[in-house]
Amino acid sequence: MSPFLAYEDKDTDSTSVPLVLVHGHPFDHTMWAPQLEAFSTARRVVAPDLRGYGASPVVPGRTLLSDFAQDIEALLDDLKVETFVLAGLSMGGQIVMECYDRFPDRIRGLVLADTFPAAETAEGKKARGAMADRLLREGMRGYADEVLEKMVAPYADAEVKAHVHRMMTATPPEGAAAALRGRAERPDYRDLLTRVTVPALVVVGADDAYTPVSDAEAMHATLPDSTLRVIEGAAHMPNLERPGEFNEALGAFLARVDG
Repeated sequence: MSPFLAYEDKDTDSTSVPLVLVHGHPFDHTMWAPQLEAFSTARRVVAPDLRGYGASPVVPGRTLLSDFAQDIEALLDDLKVETFVLAGLSMGGQIVMECYDRFPDRIRGLVLADTFPAAETAEGKKARGAMADRLLREGMRGYADEVLEKMVAPYADAEVKAHVHRMMTATPPEGAAAALRGRAERPDYRDLLTRVTVPALVVVGADDAYTPVSDAEAMHATLPDSTLRVIEGAAHMPNLERPGEFNEALGAFLARVDG
């Protein structure tokens, strides 16, 4: 049984395809604030807090990407959102790929931002396990301080930095650790991407150190029908760092799906 997710649902009477936004780790749905504001005037926009994050229930232990996908499917059933464009950033992008594997018929378009499809390496599994242990031991603040200027660029706007830091430190360590352990077990989605039958938008910050432009280019080359947008002046969170450019790319993509 899926936990009841907290979410924001901006519902309009529009005939446009709804947009569902899946946040990354260790954030919450407010990372999509510029997109909720920009797109909810013309279409329904749903942005959940994943289990273990934001205001959603914390389930300690290990949360697999398939658990997150099941939660999203249950929420959209509950909200009677039948078909939609599904967008995710970083871990959220990997959850989007898992969702496409589970219920492709409901998805009208994919947005994969600052993410990558490969399975975890042996070293990566160890590192995620060690980080999960550390977060449970120490809490989120030390980690948040360390990675802030990789999540967003060192030159990012001070308010953006503050928002990102606030999301990270507010995340329950048990939720973050469970997601790290689950994500270490993720499958390889590269073959899945070759079989995607809907349009896709691949977006990446030009200065992203976690998922570099080369990862985005590889996904773009793998997907049968995709557009690649590299956002200058941004790192791992271009939707917050450069919302104007990100929203322009997303808006053009949504218009194409609506059409």
